[in-house]
Amino acid sequence: MARYTGAVCRLCRREGQKLFLKGDRCYTDKCAIDRRGYAPGQHGNARNKKLSEYGLQLREKQKAKRYYGVLESQFEGYFEMASKRAGITGENLLAILESRLDNVAYRLGFAMSRAEARQLVRHGHFTVNGRKVNIPSYLVKVGDVIELKEKSRSLDKFKGALEANASRPIPKWLDFDQNNKVAKIVAVPAREDIDLPVQEHLIVELYSK
Repeated sequence: MARYTGAVCRLCRREGQKLFLKGDRCYTDKCAIDRRGYAPGQHGNARNKKLSEYGLQLREKQKAKRYYGVLESQFEGYFEMASKRAGITGENLLAILESRLDNVAYRLGFAMSRAEARQLVRHGHFTVNGRKVNIPSYLVKVGDVIELKEKSRSLDKFKGALEANASRPIPKWLDFDQNNKVAKIVAVPAREDIDLPVQEHLIVELYSK
């Protein structure tokens, strides 16, 4: 599957804020936003740049894509899926993105970033309802049980990540038994449970043109 392979720090600089794409590095003074808090490129440091309405909408879409690590065609598919569901399209879109298996693994604290969580899923460390799933874009649903495989529980990678992320709150739509490394999806992700600074209504406006 196609994926972005460039420098991820450029993505944060382009959006003008931390997207936490490099895990614990984002919390240190090595973070690119802290060192060079302007957009990359020849004119990135230009002042008095005012975005048009379309520009604002585009930036929100790009920001959401980059938070979750999805590319254009996949994001469009998620939007189409969200528009067909009952309820508010923008909130449906974020709920779908949150329901990706790689994001769930990240939210549970098994990884320091979504990119790392994506790699762990691909390597087959997780099961869903007792069956191995190695597809990061797999969408979980209410009632699904996600479990770290028995052979993976003793790995230092997971022990270190869970310890480092111990203070990170688990979303209310996830019920996590940390001792047994088992989680259950107990609800559809609600907007108030999603802590990303994304104005989803601007994304809806962009696609509605």
